Amino acid sequence: MAWTDSPGDHKDRFPRGVCECGTDLAGARDLGVVDRYQQHEIPPVSVKITQYDQHAVRCGCGRVHTAARPEGARPGPVGYGPNLQAFAVYLMVVHFIPVHRCVELLASLTGSAPSVGFVHGMLTRAAGVLTEVDTRIRTLITLAYAVCCDETPLRVGPRTPKPGKKKAEKYLLVACTELFTHYLLGDRDLATFKAFVIQDLAGSVIVHDRYQNYNSAELGELTHQLCCAHLGRDLDGAGEVYPDAHWPTQIADALRGLIHEAHLARATGRDAIEQTIKNELIKRFRDGVRVGLSDTTSHGNRPGERKARLLLEVLRDREPDVLRFAHDLKVPPTSNQAERDLQPAKVQQNISGRLTSEKRTKDRYRIRGYLSTASKHGRNMIEALREAIRGQTPPDPTPA
Repeated sequence: MAWTDSPGDHKDRFPRGVCECGTDLAGARDLGVVDRYQQHEIPPVSVKITQYDQHAVRCGCGRVHTAARPEGARPGPVGYGPNLQAFAVYLMVVHFIPVHRCVELLASLTGSAPSVGFVHGMLTRAAGVLTEVDTRIRTLITLAYAVCCDETPLRVGPRTPKPGKKKAEKYLLVACTELFTHYLLGDRDLATFKAFVIQDLAGSVIVHDRYQNYNSAELGELTHQLCCAHLGRDLDGAGEVYPDAHWPTQIADALRGLIHEAHLARATGRDAIEQTIKNELIKRFRDGVRVGLSDTTSHGNRPGERKARLLLEVLRDREPDVLRFAHDLKVPPTSNQAERDLQPAKVQQNISGRLTSEKRTKDRYRIRGYLSTASKHGRNMIEALREAIRGQTPPDPTPA
């Protein structure tokens, strides 16, 4: 830990007791400081009850004015303050603490004893005050130059699948940038994709994993960047199907080389990859695709052969969507940002398992989208929650 020159407190410590000669050390001569130690500590936390008496006053003109309740106060004579409310939401949404355990934690750490119903109800209340900012985040994403999209299954609702469904699960969709995150809970069908932000991204480049719905004509004319991380994994799979072939490695190496050169160009302040290097890497990419296509003239019968052939056809037929990042440094080569923003959902599944209510899950991910956005802007999540609960309109995820 780093030493600080401005500690919050400073205490001198002297030896206590009696010397071997029998003299009390309290009267001994001070020889100065011979050792220093800085301790990082948090004070014990306990719930503090504050009574607010709202007074009324009468102006000389006869009008009566009454003091407002403190920010975040709810109806009724007694309630919990915004700090405790923010703490409860933070534990449930960010750290996936189940409601009953959240109540136990609050009781153990603060001495307060909120009911399970109150703590669970905070999801709906917090999501309610974030309606406006959620819409704002969605709008700002539609204005972005490039947007990463992804989706992941989520175990939500009853354990019995609905009629016509094989699994009792929903899908969580994310659209995000380096500054904004927006989620939608739905299915992996075209109706959900139409309800999502994708239809409004006609002016953006969409970075995605090649799932068929992103290419639907019903979503309008979209500009694509196929995720090179997914392409690389598929090329690794093709290499296992054709272990003696060189083309899977050649194509993957060419893509990795282009990604490296794009990162290097951005890091050095250039607006493009050096043309000679780019041409050479693209030539290697195209040569590898041609060789692969000549080696796989049909979809084959062995496991993996059809997938490898389809991959090569995508690399051939959609080259502009594969290599867009190499020609435009404002386009990311992968949808890794979307995968990072979906990772909390996967962690939650491992920790807590099935979420029983679709409505509360939607509340969770409206809050999560706001907190993810706030964090990307360098904001503290607890402070961002506290501001929202206090009733700021709209709670602002961006720095002041």
